Amino acid sequence: MTSDAIQTVRTRFFDTKIEFLKGVGPQKAALLNQELGIFTFGDLIQHYPFRHEDRTVFHKIKDLNDQLPAAQVKGRLREWTMTGEGNKKRLVAYFTDGTGILELVWFQSIAWYEKNLRPNTEYIVFGKPVAFGGRWSIMHPELDLITPENENGGFWQPIYPLTEKLRRKFVESRAISRMMKSLLEISRPHIRETLPDTLVQKYRLVSKADALWNFHLPQSAQWLHQAQRRLKFEELFYNQFRLIKNKLLHKTEYPGMIFNHTNLVKQFYEHHLPFTLTNAQIKVLAEIHEDLKTGRQMNRLLQGDVGSGKTIVAFISMLFALDNDAQACLMAPTEILADQHYQGLKKFADLLGVNICKLTGSTKKKERELIHKQLLDGSMHIIVGTHALIEDIVQFKNLGLCIIDEQHRFGVAQRAKLWAKNSRIYPHMLVMTATPIPRTLAMTLYGDLDISAINELPAGRKPIKTVHRYDAHRLSVFGFLKDEIAKGRQIYMVYPLIEESEKMDLKDLMDGYESVSRAFPDVPLSILHGKMKSADKDYEMARFVRGETKIMVATTVIEVGVNVPNASVMVIENAERFGLSQLHQLRGRVGRGAEQSYCILITDYKISKETKLRIETMCRTNDGFEIAEVDLQLRGPGDLSGTQQSGLLDLLVANLAQDGEILKAARQSAEEILNTDPDLLQPVNQPIRSHIEHMGKEATNWSRIS
Repeated sequence: MTSDAIQTVRTRFFDTKIEFLKGVGPQKAALLNQELGIFTFGDLIQHYPFRHEDRTVFHKIKDLNDQLPAAQVKGRLREWTMTGEGNKKRLVAYFTDGTGILELVWFQSIAWYEKNLRPNTEYIVFGKPVAFGGRWSIMHPELDLITPENENGGFWQPIYPLTEKLRRKFVESRAISRMMKSLLEISRPHIRETLPDTLVQKYRLVSKADALWNFHLPQSAQWLHQAQRRLKFEELFYNQFRLIKNKLLHKTEYPGMIFNHTNLVKQFYEHHLPFTLTNAQIKVLAEIHEDLKTGRQMNRLLQGDVGSGKTIVAFISMLFALDNDAQACLMAPTEILADQHYQGLKKFADLLGVNICKLTGSTKKKERELIHKQLLDGSMHIIVGTHALIEDIVQFKNLGLCIIDEQHRFGVAQRAKLWAKNSRIYPHMLVMTATPIPRTLAMTLYGDLDISAINELPAGRKPIKTVHRYDAHRLSVFGFLKDEIAKGRQIYMVYPLIEESEKMDLKDLMDGYESVSRAFPDVPLSILHGKMKSADKDYEMARFVRGETKIMVATTVIEVGVNVPNASVMVIENAERFGLSQLHQLRGRVGRGAEQSYCILITDYKISKETKLRIETMCRTNDGFEIAEVDLQLRGPGDLSGTQQSGLLDLLVANLAQDGEILKAARQSAEEILNTDPDLLQPVNQPIRSHIEHMGKEATNWSRIS
């Protein structure tokens, strides 16, 4: 049989409908289809457990304690009794191992248990022990008769993702394990090796077949570790392989304008740059200029903390375009932010005689018509705007550079519309974010982009001092705020809620506004929240920017907002209700001027261990990249990325918060193979080629279409 024929047989095997697996049948298959999306043998074998319970150890009843997540006890069932009435009815059984008594309690399926329990019979009990009334009990324990196979323990129980409906139908993790055992016993000859021997040997990885068996049915803790390591490496290898391949294709298939001339850039550097660039800014500009000279479309992500100086880097990048007879645009997610960019860039553009304009939803019709005309004839050099820039009517003479600020606020389709604004050649793309991204997350989410980072603040900026205060300290906090206002400073006060919630004992925004009004009767206040009309928000923000109001009472709508150098204090009420990344973003609203700035985190006395870590991290460091790493550990990659993005969707086993070293090794391996054998023609890389072809064929799974 040829290798292609063998491959076909293997593929067909894993396309077999799940109902044909021993012990499943049509009824259970329908449940698995509906509840877990498991249709085929291939779906089942990739339905991975999210944790494993240690069933290798037996505990004595006398040694039980509250710290145990679960306990396994071997003993004898003495007797049981039914107590309570109605929905409080329960079955209580008494279990002993000779060292004490353990109560087993069931509230559900009690008729079945009463009928099937065997008195004076040896069982193995597993569950979470809880002390109540001087006696240990386990609610809804797992109960197994002792057999020669289990009497010595010695196994790890995989715990699978399930639904309530499956549990009601008695399809629990042990039932999935039995199905998995049936499948693994017949599937070994059909499991392909998906990694080259060179990688398997280099990283001492177990085979794919051994990895699948020991991830679902571990022989020991060591085998489980090796199985996880192998599957994580493979998953991350193919994740990175795809991203790097896309990046290489982009560099070869998408030509870009060549920006060689630098007259305006030199003029700006020598005569108009009002401050010295940081080393990080200089390095990033060199990376960008290198991209712009290659003749390939730049596709670069620029990371930089709030206040790190991304805007000046964006302006100088635009000058590279203008120097070479091209136009540039900058798109921001809100009118407030677009206006901030426009005001900041216009003062530089005017010095150089560069024509710059702003286009947003509120731009007047007459002004809009003039902008459209000037963009088309080339007399408008730079345009700053919101989503209005991607409207079909907005056409350019020669758009050469697109800059997108806070890129996560724009969809792929919206970014693609900017590409289409030059019909002859794609414009260069620079996307910016003020949310520092941990390296492992950046490699997975944006592995197909070149990444630059500005990781130092401009000279003269004083680090923001962050302190933690409890509710009881509010009077002293207000005293400090009065002193700052007396110095001419302005203050942000941020609240997590807009209106009162019965479920949470929190000060809401309106209550906060009233208490601030009472504490500062002679101080003009602004208020800002998400339920206000856009025009009202802009009005309140403009008053604060002009200094007409001294305190801005707001929700997180000011998280990405305007630059107010005179605002020197950020007070965050109920700071325990905010994530670490959000706290850092809010803090970044102050510290924009030369004066010392402060961030005051106010919490209740009762805060969780995780909240303490968040608060301590905020007080310890201003480094957004360090904060992002801690946030990744606390929240996990899915939450941190905001919306599930394509790079994360296929991670079934790997955990970016824990598997950074495996990811680095996987990415390095993918890069080496693509650099030496991009078309995978070498025999050693045959498993990669086969696996990629197989994954391509799986894009449409015909077995799911009835």
